[in-house]
Amino acid sequence: MSESRQEASTGSVTGPVSWRPESWQTHPAIQQPHYADLDELDLVRQELSSLPPLVTSWEILQLKQLIAEAQQGKRFLLQGGDCAESFADCSSERISNRLKVILQMSLVLVHGLQQPVIRLGRFAGQYAKPRSTPMESRNGVELPSYRGDLVNAPEFTPLSRRPDPNRMLRGHARSALTMNFVRALVDGGFADLHHPEYWDLKWVDASAHAADYRRIVADIAEAVQFMETLIGEPITSFSRVDFYTSHEALLLHYEQALTRQVPRQPGWFNLSTHFPWIGMRTADPDGAHVEYCRGIRNPIGIKVGPSMPIERLLRILEILNPDDEPGRIVLIHRMGMSKIAEALPPLLEAVRATGRRILWCCDPMHGNTETLANGIKTRRFANIVGELEQSVDLHAAAGTHLGGVHLELTGEDVTECMGGARGLGEADLSRAYRSTVDPRLNYEQSIELTLRIVQKLGRSRK
Repeated sequence: MSESRQEASTGSVTGPVSWRPESWQTHPAIQQPHYADLDELDLVRQELSSLPPLVTSWEILQLKQLIAEAQQGKRFLLQGGDCAESFADCSSERISNRLKVILQMSLVLVHGLQQPVIRLGRFAGQYAKPRSTPMESRNGVELPSYRGDLVNAPEFTPLSRRPDPNRMLRGHARSALTMNFVRALVDGGFADLHHPEYWDLKWVDASAHAADYRRIVADIAEAVQFMETLIGEPITSFSRVDFYTSHEALLLHYEQALTRQVPRQPGWFNLSTHFPWIGMRTADPDGAHVEYCRGIRNPIGIKVGPSMPIERLLRILEILNPDDEPGRIVLIHRMGMSKIAEALPPLLEAVRATGRRILWCCDPMHGNTETLANGIKTRRFANIVGELEQSVDLHAAAGTHLGGVHLELTGEDVTECMGGARGLGEADLSRAYRSTVDPRLNYEQSIELTLRIVQKLGRSRK
């Protein structure tokens, strides 16, 4: 066992003693772009290191406490947002629409599950994406794969596909603008339970689930009015909610530059986001991403796929959380509807046997992606629902509980996933397919899925 790994097994909430933000560079680092000019990369990283952080350490620690409560079954985690943000989509309308969907979904979950919801957005930093291959070929031309706007551009030209470190500065700026607008909306009463009409989206009046949602809003409004009548004054805590950000900690040069120490708090914090996660492709206990994440005090998500060996998962848990700190680890399983019944139970049993405090979440999106004959990537709503419902049953059988969901969704009127109340088919995908990477649920599908979660979890808890 290496020196760094020995420290991992004796660390604490303050982090390993000799760990540094750049420690990952001594470990195998996959899914990293090849920058032609290393001096330029170094200058960008230095500039990033001097810029203000995007989140604060006390917000991170607050989220960790909420996740600890979710681990005890007292809260439910809703994580949602774009597959990959783009610089062009950093607009007030798109940000507020995404916020509206998450607010509406959380309202349905609070009403149906009768417990608080942690709202965690896949935004303000989800600008990098892992790729299956480093290069892409079209008509005999080979160029670097598109790795998200934080690295290069989607257009298939040599200039656009060249990894450009300056894009990290643009990503930081877009993330700051997004966070500033979200905070302004929330602090300004946008999330006020007294005015859920602020959250309506123009294009969904004819939704098959609009009536169900409005009945829930009416029930909550009546309950709020009753409580305020009872105590004789407005309940001001209903005027705002907490939102947290998350993104995959993929581009390690960016994460390193925004990892800081803060006054009156020991250890290191990744101040680019509240909640970074390790993707399935980079979950290597000896790799750079696990090495980086072991040294930060943020709560950490780990994507778990059907090919994850039990021994590897247990080793990652030991490295990232040697002292079993509450609220530290969220395991996000993404198996696929056809594989979950076989792949998930052994992992649930192995982790449960360790006695570790874990929040289990289901990502029913990534294991159900398929490519049609015409080359379009899509997901079938029935498979997404199927994996979620199986997850609930499998956790119940294992003596664990499903404490959250991880979804790719948007507030825009897109047609990227097939199925749902409107019965979108293959022919509908061409109408409004806008994602540059993976297909997302639209508003109607998101609300319908939330109602199905409530129905399934509600029945399982009786």
